Amino acid sequence: MRVVFAPDSFKGTASADRVAAALASGWRTVRPDDELVLVPMADGGEGTVDGFAMARPDGVLHDVEVEGPEGPSRSAWLELPDGTAVVELASACGIELWGDEYTFDAGTHGLGEVITAALDGGARRLLVGIGSSASTDGGAGMLAALGARIVDVDGDAIGPGNAGLAEAATLDLSDMRPLPEGGVVVLCDVTNPLLGPAGAAAVFGPQKGATPEDIPFLEENLAHLASLGTVDPFTPGAGAAGGTGWALLQWGATIEAGAGAVAREVGLEGVVATADIVVTGEGRFDDQTAAGKVPAHVASLAPGRVMLVAGSIDADTSSFLAAVDLVGLVGQDRALSDTAEALELAGSELARVTPR
Repeated sequence: MRVVFAPDSFKGTASADRVAAALASGWRTVRPDDELVLVPMADGGEGTVDGFAMARPDGVLHDVEVEGPEGPSRSAWLELPDGTAVVELASACGIELWGDEYTFDAGTHGLGEVITAALDGGARRLLVGIGSSASTDGGAGMLAALGARIVDVDGDAIGPGNAGLAEAATLDLSDMRPLPEGGVVVLCDVTNPLLGPAGAAAVFGPQKGATPEDIPFLEENLAHLASLGTVDPFTPGAGAAGGTGWALLQWGATIEAGAGAVAREVGLEGVVATADIVVTGEGRFDDQTAAGKVPAHVASLAPGRVMLVAGSIDADTSSFLAAVDLVGLVGQDRALSDTAEALELAGSELARVTPR
């Protein structure tokens, strides 16, 4: 049989390429003669660059030093032969780089630095993954790193993070880096607006550690930034990554559903067309998965031939050939501490239930 492994990352525990490799390793222990193809996936969040690098071995990785939350940090961008560059927010200024306590100073300057490096490297088109954000700065840090002037009434640069937005008197994009000739596509798995009850502060602030008392402050500052721009803050996707979607729209980018865009770029449809079985997965499979996340998109490409592995499962899996829940398989502690081993066991379990 020909088996394709196309999982997303298990956020915080294993990148998509490691998930794919572990599942394949477990499968091979039971069915050593099957042809195994690894196509790690992403929806724009953590592991997007690494996933592309594995799926596109013709690409070249470039390391970049960026301004991290606690000093210099390392990120990377991937150069593809057609001049496309793949960058991600997660490795430059994502939530995994910050501590456990919420900070109003968290910003997106690091993402702007990676984009700048890719443009300086000759990128003619950009794919920008913006999942796994730590900030609610409306993308102001990223805009500033790309040359925007976001200044107070005295003409001085505003402070970092959401707190700095209250100081902004002018948003001047005239000296920003121009868009590359092929444009900029934002890979995003949410359609939330910047403001309102479904917006960046109300929905994503608590996920990053903001308290209920913090939300009005965050919202007010985002609304103030939006009043200085030209993009409608209620545009779908503008609230992604704490408002980074809004900032990229200001620059002239377009937003696409991340899983679908990544699948198209890595040629997943063609790969799964000849597969007997496709194995996909993510850290938490729940009701939000159907709204365009990786397992749902993979299942749509190969109906009736897809198996699922997830860290935890909290939604109906009847559309999959088989499903394995790591917590149910090995327990929560082991699923978190020995994720690779648990994934190998899950891969072997799926192989055992596959008809010979």
